Amino acid sequence: MLSWLSQVATVTWVNLRTIVERRGASLATVVGVAGVVIVFVAVFSIAEGVRHALTSNATSDTAIVLRSGSDSEMMSGLERDDTRIIAEAPGVRRSAAGPVASAELYVIVDVPKRSTGTDANVPLRGVQPAAFEVRDEVRMVEGRRFEPGRNEVVVGRAAASQFKGLDLGNRLRWGQNEWTVVGIFSANGGLAESEIWCDAGVLQPAYRRGSSFQSVYAKLESPAAFQKFKDSLTSDPRLDVKVVEESEYYASQSEALVGLIRALGIVITVLMGVGAIFGALNTMYAAVATRTREIATLRALGFRGGPVILSVLTESLLLALVGGVFGAAVAYLAFNGFQTSTLNWSTFSQLSFSFTVTPLLLAWGLASAVLMGSIGGLFPAIRAARLPVATALREL
Repeated sequence: MLSWLSQVATVTWVNLRTIVERRGASLATVVGVAGVVIVFVAVFSIAEGVRHALTSNATSDTAIVLRSGSDSEMMSGLERDDTRIIAEAPGVRRSAAGPVASAELYVIVDVPKRSTGTDANVPLRGVQPAAFEVRDEVRMVEGRRFEPGRNEVVVGRAAASQFKGLDLGNRLRWGQNEWTVVGIFSANGGLAESEIWCDAGVLQPAYRRGSSFQSVYAKLESPAAFQKFKDSLTSDPRLDVKVVEESEYYASQSEALVGLIRALGIVITVLMGVGAIFGALNTMYAAVATRTREIATLRALGFRGGPVILSVLTESLLLALVGGVFGAAVAYLAFNGFQTSTLNWSTFSQLSFSFTVTPLLLAWGLASAVLMGSIGGLFPAIRAARLPVATALREL
């Protein structure tokens, strides 16, 4: 065993010491693998950012009530009497101000993007005062909350950074009203940061919605109270509603968009990965060709084929790993936390999110680099091991 390991170390050292002489081809392999890892991490960090924005703040002790048969708030409709019955249902948490439940209205307004100046669909959500208790992650970071009954809005921090005109103190005209931005809030990077909030009672006449709402968000006494709350509403003959946990609702909304982004990422990574593998193959075949004499000499001295295979694979893996580490570092520094927006297909409005590069994503990027290095070095390694000694010695 010691002799076999000694042979591996000797042949590997022979290979590695000549990398500098082949630095052009070696660098091409490193850069190719790094490019694949950068694209892989960047695309999948988009999917992770979207998933985080949609689901990070969703909890199992918050319920969303929609009209029966509705897949999203945009398709739902509830009357004022319905929302009162829902708010008084058993299982809803109560505070000194009453039930912790917010009947809400959701409309889309046009706001130009800061980057391009083109109009984008931004959600304007009419809420009731309890909304700030239902979503207890919401914190004002500038200004103040809107006052009920007034034409005032508060803007999510992500929306304020992505779209023009949403700065503190600005006036904007939506519907039949002119609105004043009086505050900017954060929500731990969640979906609410993509929205603009105002008083639902003021939003209804501005868009001629009468006394209608689209959803009710209710904070429950505990996650265990959900079934009691759901049963009381679905069995009430006065109502025709659908009750879902907030976490389940937003998980289902994220599935289609996240799945599409990941599928696109896999396709792009595979296509680029094939190119990187061919680059590694060319590099290692060239390396074997330039060391034919050395390998033949070692084989003539009694070195076996196994150490030769491992030595070539080690060099290929080392080059791929260097490229993988470099690519992962560049991807993390360039993309992690980068904020942008995309279309949320469930609501046809803009969803602001940040690229999220996780340790697991970096690990997968490095794993893909190792895989490319293994494939790229395998066939040249086998060729080196099978090289007839007599044929190779003729070149001496």
